[in-house]
Amino acid sequence: MTRDRLVRRAAAPMLAACLGFAAIGVAHTQSEPPRPDVKRGAVIVTQGTARGAPACAQCHAFNGASDGSGAFPRLAGQSSYYLSNQMRAFISGVRVNAIMSPIAKALSPDEIADVSAYYAGVSAPFPPLPAADAALVKRGQELAKVGSAAKDIQACDNCHGPGGAGEPPAIPYLAGQYERYIAFELHMWQRGFRNNSPEAMAQVAKRLDDQDIAAIAAYYQQVASGADAVASQ
Repeated sequence: MTRDRLVRRAAAPMLAACLGFAAIGVAHTQSEPPRPDVKRGAVIVTQGTARGAPACAQCHAFNGASDGSGAFPRLAGQSSYYLSNQMRAFISGVRVNAIMSPIAKALSPDEIADVSAYYAGVSAPFPPLPAADAALVKRGQELAKVGSAAKDIQACDNCHGPGGAGEPPAIPYLAGQYERYIAFELHMWQRGFRNNSPEAMAQVAKRLDDQDIAAIAAYYQQVASGADAVASQ
């Protein structure tokens, strides 16, 4: 056997290994999900999709502030991870909503990622809202910051961050979120229509009475300083 043939035979395993690693690298690159297209997300927010999803701005506004009524939540500045997870929860049925469930099912995974990235990147002002009863807000602040030993409820801020500023990417901000919306969602957890946090939020919600829920919701709506910090991010 000539020297050249010996060299080629010795090099063959190394060449095969290198080609194998290259193939793995190509496959890994091909399997990576595309980056969200914020511009396409803005178009969907404004115009909806050909598959029947309506414009998100009809309810949530283009800037993600919604209409201030509390019927629809603020989305501006929530993490894209959290928003995408909620849309997938609507699709799977672990979170049920007569409006959002069919809309989520009309969006592709890429469209959900695009819209989520868009709303995560915008900021919106916090509209002036009627002041809640001072005693109610004080009770809500106590539950948010301290919790209730009597009801075995930990402080809301333990998960949602100081002043309800959120713990991205998984935990949403509550500061500045609408009182009506917060109360509605706590009732949804109580009644089993929202099961995407069964070991945390569902258990907490079931230990709250209607007055507790009203107090927590009133408190977080008026926490302007934490909300302003989140919006600026």
